[in-house]
Amino acid sequence: MTANVGTIDRTLRIILGIVMLGLPFLSGAPLFASTTATLIAVIVGLVLIGTSALKFCPLYRVLGIQTCKI
Repeated sequence: MTANVGTIDRTLRIILGIVMLGLPFLSGAPLFASTTATLIAVIVGLVLIGTSALKFCPLYRVLGIQTCKI
């Protein structure tokens, strides 16, 4: 796997991932009363943090996007 996620992109993914993980449990929003919405938010948060940790995004690879400097 060749890195294709840059520093700024990684930072934003970590922040958004943490927000997505905490939102269903801390917000009290009626949207997250359903298990489905909570599960989707947690999965999206984990994917964002995972792609940030690996510095690799499969979707970027398919679309030919690269935000890291080589």
